[in-house]
Amino acid sequence: MIVVKNTGSAYLVAPSIAEADRAVTARIKGNFRIKGIRTTNPVAVGDNVEITTPGPDGVAFITAIEPRRNYIIRRASNLSKEAHIIASNIDQACLIVSLAEPATSTTFIDRFLATAEAYRIPAVIVINKTDILEAETDGRELIDAVAHLYRSIGYTVVECSAATGQGLDALRAILADKVSLLSGNSGVGKTSLINRLIPGLDLRTSAISSTHHTGMHTTTFSEMFPLPGGGAIIDTPGVKGFGTIDFEPSEVGHFFPEIFRYAKECRYGDCSHTHEPGCAVVKAVDDALISQSRYASYLSILDETRDAGKYRKPF
Repeated sequence: MIVVKNTGSAYLVAPSIAEADRAVTARIKGNFRIKGIRTTNPVAVGDNVEITTPGPDGVAFITAIEPRRNYIIRRASNLSKEAHIIASNIDQACLIVSLAEPATSTTFIDRFLATAEAYRIPAVIVINKTDILEAETDGRELIDAVAHLYRSIGYTVVECSAATGQGLDALRAILADKVSLLSGNSGVGKTSLINRLIPGLDLRTSAISSTHHTGMHTTTFSEMFPLPGGGAIIDTPGVKGFGTIDFEPSEVGHFFPEIFRYAKECRYGDCSHTHEPGCAVVKAVDDALISQSRYASYLSILDETRDAGKYRKPF
């Protein structure tokens, strides 16, 4: 049985991804915990579980979780120490971003990518709302610049518009026959994209705040949806910030592929890439071989891990 939805107080569990419409309600007992993992949710969407026979009220109990192939965790914010498993047993993590109405910061993108790297989950960047920017002066140039930055590092970048349908065939091809996590800031159009990808689903969408130009939450809990033709997506609530977890200062550079590549040429093996003589990473930044925005994101995570001290790994 696979967990296809977290409702907060219970879970929906189905025989398979393709049979999500046969899901039953399942709960966990108050003392149910997974040994060695300290998170706010012991069970996550994507988990394969064992359950009891549903009782007269149609509710079953989860008795065991099969070993996870992988999972990805986030903290609610940079200041919070509460960890939450976003999803498990996924093939890739797709970050939906928009560069206008609202604009996703490169810091948010980089934190998501670093976390995916840490959990060895391939990441895809989906730039939505391209139609809005292409109608503006220099809008196309901004899309090209952001796409080029992340493609040059080695990430797959898809440009699309839920409003016009542009780029959706390319996105469908990337999602086909895979279990994909979809995440992003509130308001980036994630729900609208899902409605385009799965005709007839008609998930509720919400308007952008005219005051703050940010999105308002429509997805409340994580849920898995089968894709036409095979595969599935896991929709997650929109988030305002993405706090990294379980990084130690010496590890941070490992989760920035371009920094990791140049770090091999540093004079010192324990180089922090901040001030040491002979640092190949700092030289690469000065030579514009590593972008200033990516380096700034690296420094922000490095400072955070140093301030917070050592995090206990949730393995």
